[in-house]
Amino acid sequence: MRKLIAMSLLSLLSLMLPVLGCGSMSMSPSTQTDAMPKDGELMFPKNYKMFSTFLKGIQKPNAVRDLHINKTGAKAEQGKPFANGSILVMEVFKAQKDMNDEFAKDTQGNLLKGELAKVLVMQKGEGWESQAPEGMKNGDWLYSAFKPNGERLDVDYLKCRGCHLPLGDAKDYVHRYDEYFEKHGNAY
Repeated sequence: MRKLIAMSLLSLLSLMLPVLGCGSMSMSPSTQTDAMPKDGELMFPKNYKMFSTFLKGIQKPNAVRDLHINKTGAKAEQGKPFANGSILVMEVFKAQKDMNDEFAKDTQGNLLKGELAKVLVMQKGEGWESQAPEGMKNGDWLYSAFKPNGERLDVDYLKCRGCHLPLGDAKDYVHRYDEYFEKHGNAY
């Protein structure tokens, strides 16, 4: 009778785990495929302002972008992919406007940074490519978008993937890869 009760409890527990949010009895995230993040599920890197500068003042038609890279990523060598654990953060600032509602520019003709509009993150992790849609794999990079306060933004991550896809393995799917190494050389 005890054996029957124990088996019934185990059966009941296995039915309840998915409802309780536990997909398996194992607690080790490295062994759970559903523990791997997907686009839009990366954590907001609260300390990103302490990362090294990747590039600053990138001019877009109505915005200015600053890019940051964590220590793991900053150790990259030109011609090689960024290591797993690399995090690239892009701050997107609205361009300032003058009193004529035109974009304000500095003496070199560059747009001036205004309010921070959003923070975009790409992070690399071992095996993360398996989480990407077929035909849109960007190595092991995943993407997330945030409001300046760290709240998630709802965006179409296929656009992120589509923008990075043409860069291919040679640039490890990272925009301004060559420019970064021209300015910083190999490894900090």
